[in-house]
Amino acid sequence: MKSLADFPVTRRWPPKFPDRLQLYTLGTPNGVKVSIALEELGIPYEAHRVSFVENDQFSAEFLSLNPNNKIPAILDPDGPGGAPLPLWESGAILLYLAEKTGKLMPADAAARWRTVQWLMFQMAGLGPMFGQVGYFHHFAGKEIEDKRALARYVNESKRILGVLDRALADRDWIVGDYSIADIAVFPWIWNVLENYRAGDILEISKFANVLRAHAAFMARPAVERGLKVPARPA
Repeated sequence: MKSLADFPVTRRWPPKFPDRLQLYTLGTPNGVKVSIALEELGIPYEAHRVSFVENDQFSAEFLSLNPNNKIPAILDPDGPGGAPLPLWESGAILLYLAEKTGKLMPADAAARWRTVQWLMFQMAGLGPMFGQVGYFHHFAGKEIEDKRALARYVNESKRILGVLDRALADRDWIVGDYSIADIAVFPWIWNVLENYRAGDILEISKFANVLRAHAAFMARPAVERGLKVPARPA
């Protein structure tokens, strides 16, 4: 495909600025990872709301972009070789944006792989476990009388927070310098505190290094902007 018009997703969400990176998202922790990265990197982009209420993620147009029916997804008109690039999975998108710009990723090879390591830690462990805590503590799962499932995910989430807290004991950010590892992890800390209201059951106050780094993350102007993407409907 040679232009954005060749992609069916642009028929449901027509771009006003076809020369900009197109972001299809919602204000979830995975969604805001990408909007925060774009704000940090200063890449011009156009955000499109994928409404779960309206089941936009199951529409034929969205599935043509992401067959896994999850947000976020992007369509970059200036992909490798100048051809448009569709891409999904938030971790893959963060890696792509870092490589495209040469930013938010260490130049040193060893530090680069440590950054990828922590990105995988978030994708495979922290995010899924926190998501289960959200379900069994805050959403429909809280009505389940048997609390063993909640206890399992709370305990594993505490273990994960301990791993992160120890990593942050002697550095400002997860790998040292601010990177896509931080952009992957801290939206989930924000989410578990602000949306799931699970700080108490996770005993988050015990993880002082996590809270210190999270406060620094939330104070960044690009983070503040990225958390508001996409804009709420009027």
